[in-house]
Amino acid sequence: MSMMPDQPLQAIGDPAAAYAAAASGGMRPVAGPAAYPLPVAFPPPDAAVATWGLTRTFGQRVAVNGLSLVVRRGEFFGFLGPNGAGKSTTIKMMVGLLRPSAGAVFVAGVDVWRDPLRAKSEIGVLPEQLNLYERLSGREMVEFAGRLYDLPRPEVRRRAAALLDVLGLTPDADKLVVDYSVGMRKKVALAAALIHRPQVLFLDEPFEGIDPVSSRTIRDILRDLTAAGTTIFFSSHIMEVVERLCTRVGIIADGRLVAEGTLADLRARAGQAGDATLEDVFLKVIGAGKREGGLECLE
Repeated sequence: MSMMPDQPLQAIGDPAAAYAAAASGGMRPVAGPAAYPLPVAFPPPDAAVATWGLTRTFGQRVAVNGLSLVVRRGEFFGFLGPNGAGKSTTIKMMVGLLRPSAGAVFVAGVDVWRDPLRAKSEIGVLPEQLNLYERLSGREMVEFAGRLYDLPRPEVRRRAAALLDVLGLTPDADKLVVDYSVGMRKKVALAAALIHRPQVLFLDEPFEGIDPVSSRTIRDILRDLTAAGTTIFFSSHIMEVVERLCTRVGIIADGRLVAEGTLADLRARAGQAGDATLEDVFLKVIGAGKREGGLECLE
């Protein structure tokens, strides 16, 4: 298992073998602290996100199982999997919301669990479940987020105004968040996630339940961000959006990374034709097929 940039990464099987492979492929192994039952490795210098043996258990259930992954700076990385595969659990560990049972995660070269404050200063998060202060106005919500990162007040006001404008929220900026539509809430949450100019932006189902106009606005903003060098780690069930936006995709199933690479890489690995959609490849990789009999079962 190579850790070189031009080869996809596999999930960890035997930790000792994976550790040796990492050492030979560019990740420098070091002794792990007590918090990490597995040895950890420093990520490559161009890595925006790097996980090493990332594992999370809940009692006897293994939600994420030895996940090792490198996302390079400036990539728009799609993270796919069926319901219950471990996507949200993985993202929570990456952004410092859920402590791993084993393994390590680095963001922008910072160990998230050794130096959480520094790591979080480099991270923007748009979670699936939005927790917004509904009695603040949209403008107050975004400015409050900026103050949490200890930005100077004049800079906070300037950045908030620019973000609200580019996201089309200026006409409603002084309305309370409680009166916002789903799409407006997603956009104000995105503005709050971007105000400190993070190096890495994590998005968990950002297009869930929003109208086409808001969806188009958010897609355009995300393209502009990656063009400017921001790394985006993007989880979604909307395959067409992932296929259109992402430069590389990882597929997780039962807590393990089962495939990773460009769409062309994934097609080749799944034995699919060159015109196969990401949905076709995804279903082949996770072993899902059409149900026999179709709607005949209702007759």
